[in-house]
Amino acid sequence: MPAALDMPSADVAQGLDHFRTLTALQQPTWPDSDALAAVVARLEQATPLTLPAESDALRDRLAAASRGEAFVLQGGDCAENFAEAGATRIRNKIRTILQMAVILTHGASTPVVKIGRIAGQYAKPRSSNDETRVVAGRQVTLPAYRGDMVNGFEFTPESRTPDPRRLEQAYRISAATANVVRAFTHGGYADLRQVHQWNRGFMRNPTYARYEGTAIEIDRAIRFMDACGADFDALRFVDLYLSHEGLILDYERALTRQDARTGKAYATSAHMLWIGERTRQLDGAHVDFMAHIANPIGVKLGPTTTPDNAVALAAKLNPDNLPGRLTFVARMGAGRVRDVLPALVQRIHDEGVAATWITDPMHGNTITSDNGYKTRRFADVLDEIQGFFEVHRAVGTVPGGLHMELTGDDVTEVLGGTGSIDEAGLARRYETLVDPRLNHQQSLETAFLVAEMLQGF
Repeated sequence: MPAALDMPSADVAQGLDHFRTLTALQQPTWPDSDALAAVVARLEQATPLTLPAESDALRDRLAAASRGEAFVLQGGDCAENFAEAGATRIRNKIRTILQMAVILTHGASTPVVKIGRIAGQYAKPRSSNDETRVVAGRQVTLPAYRGDMVNGFEFTPESRTPDPRRLEQAYRISAATANVVRAFTHGGYADLRQVHQWNRGFMRNPTYARYEGTAIEIDRAIRFMDACGADFDALRFVDLYLSHEGLILDYERALTRQDARTGKAYATSAHMLWIGERTRQLDGAHVDFMAHIANPIGVKLGPTTTPDNAVALAAKLNPDNLPGRLTFVARMGAGRVRDVLPALVQRIHDEGVAATWITDPMHGNTITSDNGYKTRRFADVLDEIQGFFEVHRAVGTVPGGLHMELTGDDVTEVLGGTGSIDEAGLARRYETLVDPRLNHQQSLETAFLVAEMLQGF
């Protein structure tokens, strides 16, 4: 039986609520404080989406990745939206992560820690509070779209006004999504003996043909072990952990519970939360709140990060230097990773800081195409991953994983890949509401290339 989860005691709540005295960036301007208070009160009584013991298990696996005993694959939508929270799209994302994990495990003989950007990634930071468009010949300024948890994408005053009821809607859809994830990962779909089935329905091309070759080799190995009398219970299911950016602090605080086993507070909206590049201020509300919960925590580090910043963040977020507690997510851009990352990795290593390093090769490589699409070049994504590995090889440290924005659908949002998506091709299936994602084929291509890189460690 899992340990009981309670509302935080007075002394624990005092620490958790200290963030309210600090500057909280990237928060919505809620127009109705009473409506917000009512929603928060209901969320405080809501059933947790995750359990502390599961978060602790993820922490142990992240610690293994920091030692080179596993590799992290964290992937999913840039921003989930309510309208696409159906079982088919969820399955497609799960399938993509499973296939990438199979490629990595087979190619590099490395266990893969699977984490989804799923069941909660409904809020996004924005560079401006407002957006201006020309509507019916006149300029109209409305609040920026901050994700379905906050407001709607449609450019109307009604849609763009932040609505706290969306926090509850995000919780309900996240709960349903988490149930679907568990059904697929523990209900037979993720059985490694289904490795061929995951590739059904795709047109034959070099990437899918290569995957099928991997599947044949895995199938042959399973048949051999079966003939030897091996027990395949462990092949029938996988653990797929839930994560999202812990951006909207009213939501995260309302879903925080105290574990009766240890007395520690856990955010139960996800197994793992991360702090974004825009909200990682040492004296800011996000870092303060995350310092008071016991979940594994990630921190995005962009090219302006200094070694002193990184060390100070580690001291604040992981004062006990517990392996697996802290993950640094480097998002430098292909043109900066080889210049900026070495000093950070070297300093963290020299200080003896326990941290798992993973790369986010997406956010530092965003461009605007000549025909107006926000996009990325697949070649830049791969180059940043290569640079990440080169830095760790030079320093003598461990490249612990990937953090990817991806989808299981055949969208056309990132330029290049074996599908040769060009600028004109972006218009075919450009579906993202915020940032461009790798499609299914590009995701598998990435996994094959990373598996080759891992073989050098």
